Amino acid sequence: MRNPDPYPDPAPDLDSDGVPAAERALNPAEIRLAAMNLLARREHSLDELRAKLSRRFADAELVEAQLQQLVDDNLQSDARYAGSLLRQRISRGQGPLRIRQEMRQRGVSADLVDAAMAEEPVDWAALAQEVMQRKFGQEPAADVRERARRARFLQYRGFSAEHYQHLLRD
Repeated sequence: MRNPDPYPDPAPDLDSDGVPAAERALNPAEIRLAAMNLLARREHSLDELRAKLSRRFADAELVEAQLQQLVDDNLQSDARYAGSLLRQRISRGQGPLRIRQEMRQRGVSADLVDAAMAEEPVDWAALAQEVMQRKFGQEPAADVRERARRARFLQYRGFSAEHYQHLLRD
């Protein structure tokens, strides 16, 4: 006689009717509710929302239809997301190059990035000065190595040379 399987498959997740969850028909309201819960926490780009919902729900067409409905209802807006992300990153002391790159990585179109940047009046040179003073204090750079170190820091933060070059001069 053969021994029973020491590692049996776990019982599938069953809903209240005894139907496995994976076989249950998807309800569009479930997808919309999940999307609304995500949007209630913070703004999401359409690509971010699509990726998160696709991991949770298998029916890509149904997910896409619900996403389009959210856009039509103006509950999801890439323009609003771009503005929100821009203000958040400015408050963290990041420069325009880094902000643009992050927005592109998150699926925001170049037109919306440009519109958000134009809409938010920022003095990038003043922000670079504030960030540098927070990091290095008021003292000027003592030597060439220190100036190079500060320049690398500001470049990493996303500022171009025109934003900070005047700060590194003696």
